[in-house]
Amino acid sequence: MLSFTKMNGAGNDFVMIDNRDGGFTLEAERIARLCDRHRGIGADGLIAAEPSTDARAHLRMRYFNADGGEAEMCGNGARCFARFGAKLLGLSDSVAFETLAGTLTATLHGERVQLAMSTPHGESLGTSLSAAGEALNVHFLNTGVPHAVVFREQLATTDVRSLGAALRYHEHFAPKGTNANFAAVLPDGSLELRTYERGVEDETLACGTGVVASALLHHLLHNVPSPIAVKVRGGDTLLVAFERAADTFAHVTLTGPADFVFDGTTPL
Repeated sequence: MLSFTKMNGAGNDFVMIDNRDGGFTLEAERIARLCDRHRGIGADGLIAAEPSTDARAHLRMRYFNADGGEAEMCGNGARCFARFGAKLLGLSDSVAFETLAGTLTATLHGERVQLAMSTPHGESLGTSLSAAGEALNVHFLNTGVPHAVVFREQLATTDVRSLGAALRYHEHFAPKGTNANFAAVLPDGSLELRTYERGVEDETLACGTGVVASALLHHLLHNVPSPIAVKVRGGDTLLVAFERAADTFAHVTLTGPADFVFDGTTPL
């Protein structure tokens, strides 16, 4: 039997596994089966805790999308992993962990976690693309994983599934594709966001790295100062803080909830 913990970060949900002994084989088919919402536990992704290869980190975080493919990073997943890892190790204030996007540090504030992000890169503004029959003005930033962002006046009528899939598989982002975000600027300067996630292949209730990408691009396009609040489809509001100097972002943090849902066991 496999022991697991189910966690939720602003609506993004994850199967968390303590794999420090290497007893769970991280096969794509097995992970996809566990993440299946009809025949498995159900989740947007699976996260495994392993021993770190970086002396600066307490643990190594391995993140897998619901299709079983390993990805570099997940912001909401990383916040959940911080609380999960801290519980495994008996830590109370902060935890450092290794990811494919670099070694990150998270500070624990009760049920909320402030995550220090890796340095964003690949910034690109104002690319005209045709997707699902629409002409879109697309911006791009990699915040650990790639994110395309389109600003819209109205999100309620945006066909996120159709437009998101078209951008996710667009030849402009080949061969690996991208996550697709649709953002609306609210009267107070904050954002409302909907995201189509690569690997989940559907709209999710939240995406932490998408929140960060959208907030940072909002700053570049509209000169909105740090911190920037972003409301996600699941109803939570996340906070992105940053510094901008010499055309570079630094000290980027993402703060939001990370909740334990339940513990369980399932056949391997």
